[in-house]
Amino acid sequence: MAKVIPDGWRELASADAGGAAERELATLALLERGLPADYTVYHGVHWTRLDEGGFSIYGDIDFVVVNAAGDLLAIEQRSGFLEEGPQGLSSRRRGRDRNVAVGIARARHALSTRLAARLGGSAPRIEYLLYCPDHFVRQAHTAGIDAERIVDAAVRDQLIPRIRAILPPGEHSGHGPEVHRFLRDEIKLEPDVAARLGMARERITRVSGGLTQWARALDFQPYRLRVVGTAGSGKTQLALAEYTAAIEAGRRPLYVCFNRPLADHLAQIAPEGGLACTFHHLCERVLAAHGERPDYAKPDAFDAMIARAGELPVPDDLLFDALVVDEGQDFNADWADQLWRHARDGARRLWLEDPMQNLYARPPVELPGWVTLHAHSNFRSPRPVVRMLQTLMEGVMPGAERIEAASPFDADEVAVLAYSQAHPLTQRVKEAIRLCFAAGFHAQDVAIISWRGRDQSELLRHDRLGANALRSFTGQYDLLGQPEYSGGEVLIESVYRFKGQSAPAVILAEIDFDTLDERTLRKLFVGATRAMMKLVLVASERAAGTLAERLGPQA
Repeated sequence: MAKVIPDGWRELASADAGGAAERELATLALLERGLPADYTVYHGVHWTRLDEGGFSIYGDIDFVVVNAAGDLLAIEQRSGFLEEGPQGLSSRRRGRDRNVAVGIARARHALSTRLAARLGGSAPRIEYLLYCPDHFVRQAHTAGIDAERIVDAAVRDQLIPRIRAILPPGEHSGHGPEVHRFLRDEIKLEPDVAARLGMARERITRVSGGLTQWARALDFQPYRLRVVGTAGSGKTQLALAEYTAAIEAGRRPLYVCFNRPLADHLAQIAPEGGLACTFHHLCERVLAAHGERPDYAKPDAFDAMIARAGELPVPDDLLFDALVVDEGQDFNADWADQLWRHARDGARRLWLEDPMQNLYARPPVELPGWVTLHAHSNFRSPRPVVRMLQTLMEGVMPGAERIEAASPFDADEVAVLAYSQAHPLTQRVKEAIRLCFAAGFHAQDVAIISWRGRDQSELLRHDRLGANALRSFTGQYDLLGQPEYSGGEVLIESVYRFKGQSAPAVILAEIDFDTLDERTLRKLFVGATRAMMKLVLVASERAAGTLAERLGPQA
């Protein structure tokens, strides 16, 4: 199998590129599959060119195949139909006719000239080939191109043999490395993560939306649906869809979860007309409706507030036509019973949970008579992240083998950095940030997630790491009840507060444990599955050693 540069094209292919890019991506897949490892294929169909409408590497060259000797074959692909006339083959691009032979000759000459200058005057052999998979060339003698250098619709299945005949594998030569450096410069390999991230969000939202369609297509009465879905399966999309549909139907929905940041996030993106809050906030509102306030100075203030709310009648403005419980694994049975008091007669009820993310070791809530829907596909996390977790959880976490790595993106393997007395934690986290920046992510794309809680974390006591100011929750809320954050750019949160959220690049730091038991794996699962495109683990020496031992060669 040939090596293809730059990478990222498979993700682009899965994201329905369309048009000329789609045809060239199909050719790229054929070149990778058909040519042996002696060849390297450079292509122009990559993220940085998507918005420019052109897909060539240089001039009219779409692909450059390089053999072991450093010799080149420039391939121009013309999809669709071509015109044949006295002047040869031509195609219409950007509203004007372009002579194919002239374009290839001009691009080939420019490439040869620049490469010769790079190599000090001794340019390697540069061959050429025209690939027109949709057009039958009827007048090869007037095409202006040697017939042996044309692969048209009649012989398109001969593309790979024709390439190998024109450009044999060859032997390694001294100028080969410089040729590769030149081509890498030509196609501008700076990562354009912004383009990939935009496509990632759109694609992940689309494929994970399948859960919303399945769940909302079910029709039964009374509507009591329990969804047991793994991380990244689309549970929050389903919650938002149910919430929005209730408002559009003239009903009033309630969205409840345990995690305050998740409730705040949904409240920001959901339409007006319902209530999105935590269970504790709901209880606080019941007390407020009766003129009471919880005494937060008491050690058991939250338990006392819940108990008191359960004793008081539910006011009419806290009765709802649809109830959505998210992160249900964080709830206990008594809370669930108390929630149902807020449901009007005939209210739809939706319960969303992931047992793998049960960080508080609470027993599952019994919901007799409910319909259960299982969703095992993780569409959000990169496939290497899911594969890593499957390996770690095998034999320890029942059900791990059913999780499907369904993301359309196959990112880099997970990086593991070990911290110690010789290599302090902050130094390793700064290194992890540099890895993310080097991969093309910006500060606002990166989230540092501490393995420890807010009070025990060393990292959460910092307001900056090197040149990077950190954005962290201050512990205060504004007059509208929104959380206040410090003014940095790189977000830092605890794994407990970041549950239910995600970021393009995640640094899961301060990982430390004695044994890789079920409780540890649950926390690792929660933190790792927050990543959409890149994950870096920063672990203590003993934890990193355990992970490496369990993961084997892939670590």
